[in-house]
This record gives sequence, structure tokens and C-alpha cells, in this order.
Amino acid sequence: MFGISPFARIGLAFALVALTTCGAGAQEAFKDFKQLESTSKMPKLNAFIAPGTAPEAAKLRDVAMEAKLTSDGTPVEDGLSWYVFSPIAGADGKLPLIASAKGGPAAFQLAPGDYFVNVSFGRAGVTKKLTVPADGEVDKQVMVLDAGGLLLNAVSGTDARIRPDQLSFSIYSSEVRDDGERGLVMADVSPNTVVRLNAGTYHIVSEYGSVNAVIRADIQVEAGKLTEATIQHRAAQVTFKLVSETGGEAIADTAWSILTAAGDSVGESVSAFPTMVLAEGGYSAVARNKDKIYQRDFTVVAGRNTDIEVLMRDQQPQQPVSAARTVQQVPAGTPPPPGVQPAPEQPLPSYEQLVPQGGDGASLD
Repeated sequence: MFGISPFARIGLAFALVALTTCGAGAQEAFKDFKQLESTSKMPKLNAFIAPGTAPEAAKLRDVAMEAKLTSDGTPVEDGLSWYVFSPIAGADGKLPLIASAKGGPAAFQLAPGDYFVNVSFGRAGVTKKLTVPADGEVDKQVMVLDAGGLLLNAVSGTDARIRPDQLSFSIYSSEVRDDGERGLVMADVSPNTVVRLNAGTYHIVSEYGSVNAVIRADIQVEAGKLTEATIQHRAAQVTFKLVSETGGEAIADTAWSILTAAGDSVGESVSAFPTMVLAEGGYSAVARNKDKIYQRDFTVVAGRNTDIEVLMRDQQPQQPVSAARTVQQVPAGTPPPPGVQPAPEQPLPSYEQLVPQGGDGASLD
């Protein structure tokens, strides 16, 4: 998989094996990490029912519900959000909310009739139609989420650690829409955060810093398993200084422009010590101070953070040394401008000058 280091794939395989051997292992693994949209665990309860939604004198039936990550898994005990809707849209065109609950398994008291039940687990969710009979036994409703977890991290170069505040991930669907874009599932995901998702393939965009260090990868999320992926960035952190001598103090009030080898600007700053994260490759650092321009070429190597000093003696010329001369051809017979003497014309050669010596001139006839 492009952009994922070999040791990350080993870690991924280990996680999958560990979760496969134990049915409840996936849920336990989810609890070991910081969660997105997590909720406090709640006991089984008669959920909230919107006032006025149950018909008067209607016999309410008890309906128990639980959700599983996979069909053969154990019920999820925490982090679920339940919503029960009427199938008839209201005046605003939306389905009226009948009841809701948060936590693990839920129990609702519903009047006989048809409903839509939705349960979500982070960004994973499923909806099904429910019919509550007027008489007879009401079966427990088991919702299969077909969901797993995704935990993302990244390194620079081979194994250089990246500060969490310099990393962010965005998760997109794998399908490309007609407009060429992908549907955004979640943006600004922090590293080491478990994201609950429906099983499937997702397009991951990892950003290191805020300039041009961006890596993309497609990652498969399997139901009931926690997928850990470490993305390998080909970039490094660079700090710039304008100095009067090697190892000298940085000069303040300096404006910086960082250009690629093709001359495109990728970053600008006004600071004595600007720091940028740049993708590996060749660049030029241009420093402007007191109407003077200084420049230095440098190369970024993945995983090697470095300082770049631009010496004040590396000054660039502000303008061309001399202007080019333009020569204009004057047509024959054109009189010279007033005050300008015409150039003397050379006389035409005589006949004798054209006849070769010792010849009789027959060759010219």
C-alpha cells in the first residue's frame, strides 16, 4: 500500500490477529485509546419518548434492542446512540423523532405500528424498519453494525517520530463522485485516536505541518477489528536564519520566501527563525532584509530536521548590470537626421580591378 511503512503493515497484521482470536477483544481494544464522540456508559433504561407521539389509550409494548459489530460478535456495551423515527414525514419534510437513548443496549416502550430505528457507533451506523405488533411477543431487535475501528499515526522518513500537534488526518470515502471529489467522512482527526467506521475501504489524507507534506493512502477497515496504520511521510522540519557569518545570530525583520526547484512559492514568513515542514526535494530560500535580497539553495532529506543559514554575503543582484543595445537597420536612400554627417560611400571597383591579371577578359563575356 503506497505511503505505509513495512513495519506499520506488521503492526496492522498483529492487531488483526489479536482481535480475531477473541470475540470481545475488539471492543476492549477500542476502550484503550482516546475515543471520538464517546459517551458515558448508561444503564439499560426506558428511553426518552417525545411527548404527544404515542396515541392516547394505545397499549405500549416493550421493545428491547442491542447492537453488535458483527453478526457473531457480542453486544456493544457502550458508545451507542439510538434513534426511533416515525415513517411518516412531518410538515418540514423530516421524519419525527419518537424516542432516543445513549449507552449500550436499550429498551423502548412503543405503540403498535411501524418505525425506523437507527443506531450509530461513532461514524458507523445502520438503520432498519421495525414493526411493533399489537399482540403477541415482541422479539428483541439485534442490529448488526458491520463496523470496525481505525487508528492512525505517522512517522517522518524511516522512523522519526512526529509531534502529534504537527499531524492531522482526514478520512474520505473510497468512491469518487461525478464531480471528481470524494465524500468527506471525518476531518482533522488527531493521531492515536480510534475512529469507529463501517467496514470498507477509506481514502486517508495525512498532513504533516501546513506547507506541502501530504501523503495519501487507501486503508481497509474490517468489521469487528481495530486497524492500526502508520503512514510514512517523506518530509522534514527546516528552520531558517539570516546571519552575517556562519553560526551567527539570526537577523530580525527578515521576510522569507521558499521556492521549489521549479520556482513555485510554497511558503512565506516574516520572522527571524521561521520553521516549516517541507516535502523532500530541492528548494531555494530567499531572504529580504532592508531592501536587499539574499538567497541559498538547499535540499530536504526525509526524516532529517535541519537548520538552514543564509549568509548576508550571498546577496543577489537587484537589476541587470547593463542594458542590451538595440541595432536598427536603416533602409538605403534614407536621408540622415539633421546634424548627422552621412557615412562616406565606398567607390565601385573599376573594370580593370575586376579582370584577372594576365587574362584577356574573355571569361567575363
